[in-house]
Amino acid sequence: MTQQPTAGRAPARARRPAGVQGQIRRVQSSGVTTRLADIAAQAGVSEATVSRVLNGKPGVAATTRQSVLAALDVLGYERPVRLRQRSEGLVGLITPELENPIFPALAQVIGQALTRQGYTPVLATQTPGGSTEDELTEMLVDRGVAGIIYVSGLHADTTADMQRYERLRAQGVPFVLVDGFSPKVQAPFISPDDRAAMALAVTHLASLGHTRIGLALGPKRFVPVQRKIEGFVRAVHDQLGLPAQTVETELVQHSLYTLEGGQAAASALIDRDCTAVVCASDMMALGAIRAARQRGLEVPRDVSVVGFDDSPLIAFTDPPLTTVRKPVPAMGQAAVRTLLEEIGGTPAPHSEFVFMPELVVRGSTASAPHVLRAS
Repeated sequence: MTQQPTAGRAPARARRPAGVQGQIRRVQSSGVTTRLADIAAQAGVSEATVSRVLNGKPGVAATTRQSVLAALDVLGYERPVRLRQRSEGLVGLITPELENPIFPALAQVIGQALTRQGYTPVLATQTPGGSTEDELTEMLVDRGVAGIIYVSGLHADTTADMQRYERLRAQGVPFVLVDGFSPKVQAPFISPDDRAAMALAVTHLASLGHTRIGLALGPKRFVPVQRKIEGFVRAVHDQLGLPAQTVETELVQHSLYTLEGGQAAASALIDRDCTAVVCASDMMALGAIRAARQRGLEVPRDVSVVGFDDSPLIAFTDPPLTTVRKPVPAMGQAAVRTLLEEIGGTPAPHSEFVFMPELVVRGSTASAPHVLRAS
């Protein structure tokens, strides 16, 4: 007697493509079995080459093998177990918050660089009312991380106790500090040249005829803020001849590193007759544009705005933002190289590695209003 199919029974599984021994499964199932042609087309290689890679066969160049694995990832397929890389260990990455898009961008660069070296990045983010930097550090150390990278941490706060980093070093945990500096800490530091960034912005605005240029930035206790003020004061003096005291008291406004903070700071500077505002972050710059528009002013016709960071998607704002680009790829890769040297027992010099920023001119800056009227 022939047994009939039971109602509701799942259909037979599709056959695996010839030559592939291991299973490849979609992360998000679509009921479609992987075809060698899909992966080959994505990787730009032959189906036979894909088959050799998936079956762990020799005779494939390392770069080609990596291209096939990347194609698997892009197409959303899981790698066969035999092809999954064994991690060299965990590396912690502590950031202050992820609302500012520059931090996810930097975390992505660092994470990718660590992954290429066989390490697994562990992202730990501080949030208001959440875990502190010290608590996140303790958590990572308890999990046996090989090292830690700090981004804009307490090392940038001149009022913070730097002994926390010496205690960490005493525990034998290598670490690198990004964005900030303290002579009290014996460690490698990775920083952008904040002073040069302000010189780039001020020189650009002065060349457009602006003589009242304001600076909107965060609390003064942070090292990057202090350096930006130094660079701004020097550049305004060099370009416009204003005394340092006048610049600091009339043209510098402290606030928070948020859109709302930029709006508040820019409002105060516009009230002091500034026709251009340099902001210490792109988020603050967006707030400055909002402040100008709330006063019925147009950017850049009435007020020019310059940001800092060149965060992802900032080129697509209205207007596209002129900004000073922080060298995120170079800084992130340098942080990883330096940490791996520390982990490997050949530490880099315990000093600061400074990276030059770049001015990116877009649509938020133009000639000063009096220059436009004259022309």
